[in-house]
Amino acid sequence: MLCLAVDKLPEGPAWQYEVKLDGYRAVGVRTKAGGVELWSRNKSDFSRRFSTITRALEALPIETVLDGEIVAVGGDGKPSFSSLQNFGDGAAAILFYAFDAPVLAGGDLLSKPLATRREMLRALISKLPDAIRFSETFDVSASELMAAVRSNGLEGVVAKRRDSSYKPGDRSGAWVKVRANRDQELVIGGYIPGSTTFDSILVGYYEGSDLKYAGRIRNGFTPASRRTVFSKFEGLSIFKCPFRNLPESGKGRWGEGLTAEDMKRCRWLKPRLVAAIEFLEWTSDDRLRHPKFVAVREDADARSVQRER
Repeated sequence: MLCLAVDKLPEGPAWQYEVKLDGYRAVGVRTKAGGVELWSRNKSDFSRRFSTITRALEALPIETVLDGEIVAVGGDGKPSFSSLQNFGDGAAAILFYAFDAPVLAGGDLLSKPLATRREMLRALISKLPDAIRFSETFDVSASELMAAVRSNGLEGVVAKRRDSSYKPGDRSGAWVKVRANRDQELVIGGYIPGSTTFDSILVGYYEGSDLKYAGRIRNGFTPASRRTVFSKFEGLSIFKCPFRNLPESGKGRWGEGLTAEDMKRCRWLKPRLVAAIEFLEWTSDDRLRHPKFVAVREDADARSVQRER
C-alpha cells in the first residue's frame, strides 16, 4: 500500500500519525513452506543484503507478511540513510520497523481496519527478536508531531485512516505523507563529465511515458559518493538524450538551463538509476531550485518516478 504525498496533513480522530522513517520500504514474508523472504518495494531481493533482518523474520508464524521500513539507526538514535547504504561499516544498527501485517499466521487481514491489524501486529512483535520493531503511533495532533519531527531533523510524518483496509499498490489517499523538508526521487538520465568522474548529474521525472528534465545536481557529493555513483553508470551509456524536453532555449532565470550548446558536453544514460534529491522549491518552469544530492535509491523503480506536487 502506497502513501500519497500531500502539502498538509489531515487532522481529526479518524487519523493516526507515525514518523516517516528514512530507510528502505520492505516486505518480510514467512512462507507456507517455512522459508523467509525480504523484498524491496520494486521487488529486489534484500534477503542476503540484510541478513540480520532475514534471520529475525524466522521467528514469524508460518504464512505471515509484514510491511515496514529497513532503517539504519546511528549512535544518536536517528535514522541515517547514508549509513544504511554503507551498513557494512558497522556504524549503525540495522532494524526493521513494521507498521502493518496484511497476512498473519495464514489469516488474510487485508479487509480488516488498520487499527485492528496494528493491534495484532503489536502483540506479535512483542514476541520477536529485537531487530524487528513496532512503528509507533503518536497520540498528538498532526501539527504537534510535524513540529517535533522538524526540530529533531527527521524525514516527515505519515497519516493513515484508522478504518482503512490494506490495498497493495493503492495510492488512494487513505495513507498520506508530508516531508519536513522538500525532497524528491528523480531519475538520472545523464551527466556532465568532470576531471575524473562527473561535474554534475542530470535528473528528471516521468510524465506519462516521457522523461522530463528537471535539473542538474552538483551539490551534496563527497569524493567517495561521487566515485560510487559514477561506478553505477557502467553499462548504461547511450547516444541519444532520454529527456523529451531538451534542449532548452536559454539559461532561464536561475542560469541552469541546458541549451543545445551545453548538451554537447553531456553524456547520456539509460534511465535506470533513481536518486534522492533535496531542494528548496520547484520553479515556475518546473526546475529544481538549489538541489542537493542525498543518495541513490536502490529500492526505487525508475519508471514509477513522477513529480510530487
